[in-house]
Amino acid sequence: MNEPRFIVGIGELLWDLLPEGPRLGGAPANFSVASARLGNRSVILSRVGSDALGRTAMDELAATPVDASQVEVDPVHETGQVDVHFASGEPQYNIHEPAAWDFMELSDEWVQLAERADALCFGTLAQRCRESRQTIQTLAAQTRPGCIRVLDVNMRAPFYSGEILQESLELATVLKLNLDELPEVMNLLGLTIEEISNHELQRYGAQRLLDEFPMLELVAVTRGGNGSLLVKRDEWDDHPGYPVEVADTIGTGDAFTAALVHSMLQGADLATLNRAGNRWGSWVATQTGAMPALPEALQNELTLEVVR
Repeated sequence: MNEPRFIVGIGELLWDLLPEGPRLGGAPANFSVASARLGNRSVILSRVGSDALGRTAMDELAATPVDASQVEVDPVHETGQVDVHFASGEPQYNIHEPAAWDFMELSDEWVQLAERADALCFGTLAQRCRESRQTIQTLAAQTRPGCIRVLDVNMRAPFYSGEILQESLELATVLKLNLDELPEVMNLLGLTIEEISNHELQRYGAQRLLDEFPMLELVAVTRGGNGSLLVKRDEWDDHPGYPVEVADTIGTGDAFTAALVHSMLQGADLATLNRAGNRWGSWVATQTGAMPALPEALQNELTLEVVR
């Protein structure tokens, strides 16, 4: 039950250009690093440029427990960069394009990794260009039936559409999105909901998504500092979150997703999944950047807590 599982994150690997300096990030990469820190065998599938930022990214990943050996190097396009500034404590993004991760190439090695995966996490942002979109969707389709396939919605205007959402949700078994994204996702899919002002309406929205996409088994709605809602067809769980002093919120949702998936693979119940996601995400919120350094003692403490 507690042996390491094989987890794949595919998509953008980039530099968040924060006011205090650049920090390595990208939702699937953040997810993969957090998954590895939880004791899983975790691999990143992405693409960087043959530039100084690409080399530095690989050096930084080498200091984490994640497997970055399958990250491709693009001889033409630059490593991804995102300008980040904050408004009312929330990050705002200007995502440079094109970037190396827009041109991920399908390989036999990547297909073999997808076929072995116990869980695979992919998002919407990395599907903004045709090349990476085809690669991501092909790999998700190549996973075995028991694989947990997580669609982590990452709606960064103008890099999303109803078509991308529809195609991705037809492949996913878990949908993770935040409270602001929920009504926008539903509207793009033609599942209009008037408001999501209370938890009952949020559950109703999640249930409509489960009804629309038979492959889906779980919808996770995160609410920042107000916790999260997990909804299955026959049960749901609401967690209020953990009060912490927030440094920034970059990467908190990715840490939430990693702990959620880790606990799912351990066979945990819904309340434990929710507690695990919030505990790991709340710690990342107290740090700067999406992949903060994690002392071994604290890593052991957090890892134990996510399966209690």
